[in-house]
Amino acid sequence: MQVDYATLEKTIAALTDGETDDIALMATIACEVHHADARFDWTGFYRVVAPELLKIGPYQGGHGCLVIPFSRGVCGAAARTGEVQIVADVDAFEGHIACSTSTRSELVIPFRNRTGNVIGVFDIDSDQESAFDQKDADMLDRILRRAFSDR
Repeated sequence: MQVDYATLEKTIAALTDGETDDIALMATIACEVHHADARFDWTGFYRVVAPELLKIGPYQGGHGCLVIPFSRGVCGAAARTGEVQIVADVDAFEGHIACSTSTRSELVIPFRNRTGNVIGVFDIDSDQESAFDQKDADMLDRILRRAFSDR
C-alpha cells in the first residue's frame, strides 16, 4: 500500500483545523500518518526540550527512545542540521541509535516555528530497507509546515 498523500493531507487538515495545542497536533498527525501506509512501522515526534536535546513526543508503534541528543542518531542529525534525513539502511548510518532492532530504514523531517528555529522532528521508521523516497519527505514536510506554521 502506498500513501494517498492528497487524502492524507486533507484528512489531517480537517482534523486539526483550528487546533492550537502542539501535543494534540502531534498525536493526530502521528496516528493518521502511521495508519496511512504499511511501510510505517513506528511514527512519531521528538520535541526540542533543551539546547541540543530531543525528548519523545506522541507516537504510534512500539517503544521509542526517550531522549536523543542532537549529536546522536538520525533524529539528532535532522535536528542539528535542520535537514531532512532519508536513510535507506540504518545500519550504514554512523551513530544510528537502535531504539528498535526491527528498524531497517528511516525518514526524519525537522519542523520549525515561525521564526525558523527547529522545534522538533517527525520520525518514521520502517522494517523494510529503502522504504522512503523524496516524495514521502516532500509531502510529509508539507503536512508538517501547514500544521505548525503558526508556532
